[in-house]
Amino acid sequence: MSQHPPRHRRLALIDMGTNTFHLLIVELPEPRHQELVTLLKTKVGVRLGEGGISAGRIAPEAYARALQTLIGFKEEIELHQVTEVRATATSAMRVSANGPELVKDIFEQTGIRVEVIPGDREAELIAKGIREAVPLGQVPHLLMDIGGGSVEFIIADEHTIFWKQSFEIGAQRLLDKFFTADPLPTSAVQDQLIYLAQVLAPLTAAVAQHRPAALVGASGTFDTLCDLQAARAGQPELVGHAAPATRISFESFRTSYEQLLHLDHAGRLALPGMTPMRADMIVVACVLIDFVLTTYGLNTITASAYALKEGLLSELLGQ
Repeated sequence: MSQHPPRHRRLALIDMGTNTFHLLIVELPEPRHQELVTLLKTKVGVRLGEGGISAGRIAPEAYARALQTLIGFKEEIELHQVTEVRATATSAMRVSANGPELVKDIFEQTGIRVEVIPGDREAELIAKGIREAVPLGQVPHLLMDIGGGSVEFIIADEHTIFWKQSFEIGAQRLLDKFFTADPLPTSAVQDQLIYLAQVLAPLTAAVAQHRPAALVGASGTFDTLCDLQAARAGQPELVGHAAPATRISFESFRTSYEQLLHLDHAGRLALPGMTPMRADMIVVACVLIDFVLTTYGLNTITASAYALKEGLLSELLGQ
């Protein structure tokens, strides 16, 4: 009896962040094509942490947006005849009292099982994803992923993770805590810097020990800084189309940071390259980036377009 040829293996990876939900659908290597084929890469600004993360709950509107987004993702998954789905959720789902309820509702309405991962595991996957985009070589780098709920810091080279920690100081939390007026007052910037110096004491100790040579940033804020830089340089074709690794010059970061501090919401929104969902959060996120660069004497920034979901894919492929 003749065997049926094996069906293609198509994998859907869902990364449910505090600000943004990502969906990546790939066809895995097989005899007729040895390379991985990306079939779909999309993201939705769900803002899961808005209106509730600092109080430890997912607000009703955010809860509804999350469910609707997963129902939409389910349609894409069926359309692309996916054979395996991996869904991970991070800070907002980790710490919210009603996170488990949302996991249950997602499963009941879509059949998608969501794995809520601890911060340590999140940091490990982010490091794997960044390594797929940025050649770290033999030199320790400080890797940083600014989410809405948490920020992951990892000190690593291409082979070794020397240190990693997840801090619950994501951009939505910093916004809720320090964004007291718009534009952000100097006093609020100072308050945030004092707060960061306290909270990030374990990072400061790790940096003193491992001496990373440069900063590599992943996720939303760094993507937007790349877009602002490209728009200023008269390269609108690069906006929203990040290469796996993009160098953000120190001068470009300083220019963006100064603009973001002095403009109000409408002014920031009008900046060429700005993502509307990020127009407020990017201010407090840049205070955090400035703190890291200044405190640890770093002046080289590379933005990685790859993060958690690419790390998970790399792990699943055994790379």
